Amino acid sequence: MKQAYGSTPDGAAVDLYTLTNATGIRAQITNYGAIVTSLLVPDREGRLSDVVLGFDRLEGYLGKHPYFGVICGRYANRIAKGCFTLNGVEYTLARNDGENHLHGGSRGFDKMVWTAAEVAEQDGAGLRLAYSSPAGEEGYPGNLEVAVTYTLTDRNELRIDYLATTDADTVLNLTHHGYFNLADGGAGDVLKHEVMIDAARFLPVDTGWIPTGELRRVEGTLMDFNQPTAIGARIERDDEQLAHGKGYDHTWMLNSEPGRLSLAARVYEPSSGRVMEVLTTEPGIQFFTGNILDGTVTGKGGAVYRRRHGLCLECQHFPDSPNKPQFPTTVLRPGQRYTQTTVYRFSAE
Repeated sequence: MKQAYGSTPDGAAVDLYTLTNATGIRAQITNYGAIVTSLLVPDREGRLSDVVLGFDRLEGYLGKHPYFGVICGRYANRIAKGCFTLNGVEYTLARNDGENHLHGGSRGFDKMVWTAAEVAEQDGAGLRLAYSSPAGEEGYPGNLEVAVTYTLTDRNELRIDYLATTDADTVLNLTHHGYFNLADGGAGDVLKHEVMIDAARFLPVDTGWIPTGELRRVEGTLMDFNQPTAIGARIERDDEQLAHGKGYDHTWMLNSEPGRLSLAARVYEPSSGRVMEVLTTEPGIQFFTGNILDGTVTGKGGAVYRRRHGLCLECQHFPDSPNKPQFPTTVLRPGQRYTQTTVYRFSAE
């Protein structure tokens, strides 16, 4: 179902699409920023509630906010000092996060109006969003064609399929930046959520959240989530990496084979019984515990989003890969197809 959602300051019309699956789960997605604005899933008693942070109206997303529910691009996460070299040419990007480049720059994909079309999927309801990014936009080379398809499957999954092509060598790293709270949609904190991440290594960062280049083993550290662990159990411990991230705000190198859709993480919320499993084809996942939320943002239903009222599990390549040749490459060349899939699967117990 499509409805008018308002317009941007320059007059571009924005729409809101509602997807409903056979079991009654409902997702709302706008073609502004390809944002998931709401996601209603049942608790153990079958009661539907919204589990993502965001705003009731478009105006909230048009203002400054911490990337609630968006698609980040061209490069999700950070690039150190806003520059990289490709084929001997140095490219300069916006420094919109201190001295670093974050989530595609000053006007990334999260601030664009995408072309949208509802699509019939065999196992659910779908929405395909497309965007053409011209060469030089935000400093990146190559004309880029991007498509993101959201499918709300009858297996209670929100599936995200990405596709992109370019006419010149470029770098690309896309992700969905959803903030989840399986208990109350962001009215309270996520510290009782129990998280599992299937990863033997994580990427330590410096004080600017840039990876040092090390792939450190999680065993024996506070970054070990191979066994389900409540977020609040260790987040306030005295630890250099937790201090640098102001909590958990790191990338984990997943155990699974890149390119193969595999379980990356699982979240259980004990009061509601809701479970969210995250599957991906990507090599990494960024686990972020909403450390920058400070009570200055009022979201849906008047909820005030305070510190750690939401968590993110962003499937992606590694931060600063264009400057770290030891990391999996994020270079996309003409004739290649960038593809990835991420699935958020919901249940209750």
